[in-house]
Amino acid sequence: MEERVFTFNPGPAALPLPVLKRVQEEMLNCRGTGMSILEMSHRSKEFESILNDAVARIKRILKLGEEFDVVFTQSGASLQFTMVPMNFAQDGKPLGYVDTGYWASKAIKEAKNLGKDVRVLASSADKEYTYIPKNFAIDPGLSYLHITSNNTIRGTQWPSFPNVEGVPLVADMSSDIFSRVFDPKPFGCIYAGAQKNAGPAGVTIVIIRKDMLERIPQSLPTMLKYSTFVESNSLYNTPPCFAIYVVDLVMEWLEETIGGLAKMEEINRKKAQILYGYIDSQDFYRNPVRPEDRSKMNVIFRLPSEELENQFVQEAKKAGLVGLKGHRAVGGCRASLYNAVTIEAVETLVDFMKDFARKNG
Repeated sequence: MEERVFTFNPGPAALPLPVLKRVQEEMLNCRGTGMSILEMSHRSKEFESILNDAVARIKRILKLGEEFDVVFTQSGASLQFTMVPMNFAQDGKPLGYVDTGYWASKAIKEAKNLGKDVRVLASSADKEYTYIPKNFAIDPGLSYLHITSNNTIRGTQWPSFPNVEGVPLVADMSSDIFSRVFDPKPFGCIYAGAQKNAGPAGVTIVIIRKDMLERIPQSLPTMLKYSTFVESNSLYNTPPCFAIYVVDLVMEWLEETIGGLAKMEEINRKKAQILYGYIDSQDFYRNPVRPEDRSKMNVIFRLPSEELENQFVQEAKKAGLVGLKGHRAVGGCRASLYNAVTIEAVETLVDFMKDFARKNG
């Protein structure tokens, strides 16, 4: 087997090596069934036990009480941008959104496409999304307040969540769920595409507080109602079985190998400190984000010229460091430090950055 590279891809992203090895070991005979997970009926007891284990682990890891349901959907966070307002908007109550960049803007657009009364309560567009807005007023009459907890393209992250004072908080946590400890109680709904911290592309984790289910209009199409997924245990139609299986393995790794969310947060903090510490110590690379709002998941940085940025990405790839090109919307470079990215990977990246700056500075 060729030597593995260090991947800093923004998603689909690095998966824990022990999980990949387990998938490999079980590919032809999953848990003694004599068949692959790819061949297993989603109606079988064997698959349902895998799905139920994944849900139970997610609830334990996030300390979700009985007031929360966990379901698996498809079509990524992008479909949730539409499903959230379809399911949770209340008559006569506007929808609150905070615009912190590319994906938050898409969520706002989809709610407006439905003809909803959308109020953008705060935005960081005035400074190219280099900070998280704070101290904005929250109308207690909102249906909900929607935020994007981590902004992969702009490299910002909510350091703490807004005090919503009874308004349900809804969050797209695609890129930082399972990376840090937080209190789930204020949240009416959390959704996350799995392909960054939780598993492979193809499945979306949705966490719904039970009281939110009472809002769902009966007239919605069946597959666009969250209640359909809750009532059927995510088995109304054929779910993405393989992706859910890998999520279960990643949750097992996070819970039993890493030791839970507090331990994972500690590791993630250390990784971010190593990379930001180096960037702040010199002037060849620069990070434009306000320090207190910097993402621990996605570290963006610029070099003195676009030519050097392109050269950096190409040479890094040859050195076994892949996925460092910035998003096409903003350019530059980006290192995504999701849960499965190791401290060794980050240290190797910093060593490469030092060498590249020495040669090209």
